[in-house]
Amino acid sequence: MSIEININCDLGEKSKHHFNKHDPELLEIVNSANVACGYHAGDEETMNTIVKISKQNGVSIGAHPSFNDPENFGRKRMNLSDSEIEKLIIEQYEILQTISSNHGENVTHIKPHGALNNMACEDIDLATTLAKVIKRINLELIYLVPTGSKMEHAAKKLDMKIACEIFADRNYEDDGNLVSRKKPHALITDPEQAKKHVLKMVQSQSLNCHSGKQIPCEIDSVCIHGDNISSLITAKTIKTGLINNGIELKTLIEMKKFI
Repeated sequence: MSIEININCDLGEKSKHHFNKHDPELLEIVNSANVACGYHAGDEETMNTIVKISKQNGVSIGAHPSFNDPENFGRKRMNLSDSEIEKLIIEQYEILQTISSNHGENVTHIKPHGALNNMACEDIDLATTLAKVIKRINLELIYLVPTGSKMEHAAKKLDMKIACEIFADRNYEDDGNLVSRKKPHALITDPEQAKKHVLKMVQSQSLNCHSGKQIPCEIDSVCIHGDNISSLITAKTIKTGLINNGIELKTLIEMKKFI
């Protein structure tokens, strides 16, 4: 049986903190776009642009909601009530859905951003709040979550459509968490190394830890980042490596597990 994999990327993140000029080229490589909804980055213009180019390239569209914190690019931790979290997610989904529908498209997945995502990976209560509101917005929405996280566990309890992702350009600790960006070996910047890293994880359906340990997990999607100099080459190299090894690349909504 052939393996199906999705490649996703966070896009439309125009901000003083972020470099997004590669977005059109990345949209020729990826299968699914996580689109910034204006709360940590991006604006109506960037959302329109990403949706339009995604439609041209057959890329599926997802909302990438964040804390309302453009000053810190959504990377600062905030403690909000359940109702405040719900409001954040619904507002950002609706902003992007309105723009998508103007192009004859729909938002088909949600992937939280930055500190909101990191906190929900560790906190089952926050993870459950997020999962409940996403399920309530639309039962058909695919929830894109880091594999093995509390977000995955919470969504499974609610029997949601879940896609589990790995990161192409990040190393993992022995507990399955990402190596902190404060450490020198956090990022994988060599495209060939990133390709081998991804291929090994996808084929074995397990995380490669920096120590050499492997942790079995579900992998549906590979997240690539578009914000550094080597990211475009890395994205192309990973895509070619997957295709050359007989792996089928699909948008999230085309994957057999969701049909």
